[in-house]
Amino acid sequence: MPHNVKVVSLVSIGQHPKSGRARRGEQDGRAVELGLKLAGESLQMVHAGDDSEEALRSYLGMGLKGMTVLKQPTTGDAIPALAEYLSDNRPDIVLTGVRAESGEASGMTPFMLAEKLGWPLVTRIADIGKIENGEAEILQALPRGQRRAIKVRLPFVASVDLAADAARQSAFGPARRATIDGADAANVEDSVRTSWEEAPARKRPKRLKVVKAKTAADRFKAATAKSSGDGGKVLKKESAQEKAKAVFDLLVEEGVLR
Repeated sequence: MPHNVKVVSLVSIGQHPKSGRARRGEQDGRAVELGLKLAGESLQMVHAGDDSEEALRSYLGMGLKGMTVLKQPTTGDAIPALAEYLSDNRPDIVLTGVRAESGEASGMTPFMLAEKLGWPLVTRIADIGKIENGEAEILQALPRGQRRAIKVRLPFVASVDLAADAARQSAFGPARRATIDGADAANVEDSVRTSWEEAPARKRPKRLKVVKAKTAADRFKAATAKSSGDGGKVLKKESAQEKAKAVFDLLVEEGVLR
């Protein structure tokens, strides 16, 4: 049963981890799913960027009749445009993913929006329960499957964790029939990003072998067991240069350095 609250879900263009093709973002899709649970068809979905991106249709296929796109160039800073839109529309709850899958993907968007709006921010939420008397009961996701129940006053910004309910399947027909309304917005160039140089990620260095113990007994055994290595040596009286060379040679031998 949707609550009588005004909810805005902010979405970005996702990127498939294998093929690199544009898609619906995994975390943003969960933010839309939670928004539909709270507000139903009255949920507002907003994207800052290019209104011709076909990947946006996959969000609309979740059951929404339309969305708003704040037109931004590739070099534009989305934060001023989003902050201006939210200030004008005054929603009760703003939902985002933890971080985008393309672009900067810094995860700073909800933090910067909350700072500009002067609203509280709740990170990595799994669900929003009862909302009454201007207050929402939130279930926050913690490491190792733990959960924490907290209460937050409206309005607020929340980033949705992968622990939240998965996004429903996107239907092709409704996605094509839905409308994307492009709106002019504040156009501020992201001067910091323009100075960056993008390059393919380098392969991470090989890690040294780490003993993985599941129980306390296994960890104690690993800590007290005699080393089985036969190629090691103890350096005590050697100079600092000789010790450094020995460490360097070991890292090269293990494949950590090339």
